[in-house]
Amino acid sequence: AGDPNFFVRRGYVHVIANIRGSGKSEGNYPFLAAPEAQDGCELIEWIARQPWCDGNVGMFGVSYFGRIQHFVASLRPPHLKCIFAPWASTDQYRDALYQGGILAQNWAVSWSGALSNIRYQSESRRDWSDAQWKSALARALGDKDLKAHPAVIAALKNPDEGLNPLVADIVLNPLDGPFWDKRKVAYDPIEIPAYIGGDWGIYGLHLPGAFRSWENLRGPKKMMIGPAAYLERPVYQLQYESLRWFDHWLKGMDTGIMEEPPIRVFVRGTHQWKKSTEWPLPETKWTPFYLHEGGRLWEREHFPNGGSSSFSDSPWGREHLEFSTSELVEETEVIGPVLLNFYASTTDDEVLWFVSLREVDAQGKEKVLTRGWLRGSHREVAPDRSKRWEPYHPHTRFEPLVPGRIYEFNIAIVATANLFKAGSRIKLKITCCDDQPDNALEAIAGGHIRRQSGSRVTVFHNDQYPSHLLLPVTAGNVIGTFVSGGHPYF
Repeated sequence: AGDPNFFVRRGYVHVIANIRGSGKSEGNYPFLAAPEAQDGCELIEWIARQPWCDGNVGMFGVSYFGRIQHFVASLRPPHLKCIFAPWASTDQYRDALYQGGILAQNWAVSWSGALSNIRYQSESRRDWSDAQWKSALARALGDKDLKAHPAVIAALKNPDEGLNPLVADIVLNPLDGPFWDKRKVAYDPIEIPAYIGGDWGIYGLHLPGAFRSWENLRGPKKMMIGPAAYLERPVYQLQYESLRWFDHWLKGMDTGIMEEPPIRVFVRGTHQWKKSTEWPLPETKWTPFYLHEGGRLWEREHFPNGGSSSFSDSPWGREHLEFSTSELVEETEVIGPVLLNFYASTTDDEVLWFVSLREVDAQGKEKVLTRGWLRGSHREVAPDRSKRWEPYHPHTRFEPLVPGRIYEFNIAIVATANLFKAGSRIKLKITCCDDQPDNALEAIAGGHIRRQSGSRVTVFHNDQYPSHLLLPVTAGNVIGTFVSGGHPYF
């Protein structure tokens, strides 16, 4: 929520309130639902009535403090003039707890456990019949994938204790629907200025919300995506930028902030920022890299007799597939969202896809740039809400797989910005469970459930099943320098 000393010394009153159901605030915690946003509106209007307020109120904060700003702004309190809300998820199902329809069980349990002073009552238990509640609990307790996670099972066995009701609500609502609709930002009513953003490190939590906000916010807006870094509290790194924002919109001062390009992204591998007026960047060349035998990732389309690659999905191992380009002949800049379109089969009726985009430098050192996820039974795509580079999965029903049948899967990989140096390689990794995280930021995007039944997974890559990775190339190897004859996708 920021440093009071910083803001007060610069002519602002800084107000921090305990949310409903915490501290000395009465009631029950609503978990980012309407009552919490309504409380925020009441607080803003109370502030505006105080003799020390000139009627211009702004909001500041990252992560949870960023999320709630969007919800409050959607209710349009009259005296809220702007928000500074980077590092904020705006769709709790997709961004935080069910990436690709896969339960992030560790986040559900650990985040709920961190709210030790919160009072929460199960919304599902309140809204469902007693028979529905008991049936849902019984199904979850009998789920072999959930049984592998003792903390989840313990919460479900004691759903009335502590924050267990919140864990139960999360686990018992595995499909997008009424419970999660209340926890999505309604963008249409928001017209006030908004500063949004995130960093390339916490791609599994905050970044999708930033890009969703950029696309849907209607008022004046700025977006900044910084280098991978976990912000120190109370967010010292953003203080002066937020001051320019508030001085402009709350005090009417000419800080120059709105004269700058509205988008600023840090490009990894360059230590430089890139500015733009559009996202994705207007210079983007959407370039497909096809999966080939031998683990090759190639601009050239498939030969008539291409093949397939297989691995075992087992709870006792981490087998996977890797596809890499040859060493790049020149620097290549990739900025924007990434898509994996591929064809695969499994010997089971379900599969959990975990994919990652990586850079391998000339010395062989490998780093993860970004990831994507998809539950196989959630493969349905809504064409009217999808883009060529970003499929939209409704996540409203399970469609079990027929063992052995080949299916098309489209996985949205969270956007990235990286300069691949000459001599480095672009690598795609496909697996069915989380990798071991290399650092704390990666761990935030991990901790998903995994299948407890063994199966054989096959990815097809030939002229009939042209599996490919679609990359947003913005500079460098735009066409044909990896392999002569490559062509952009569109």
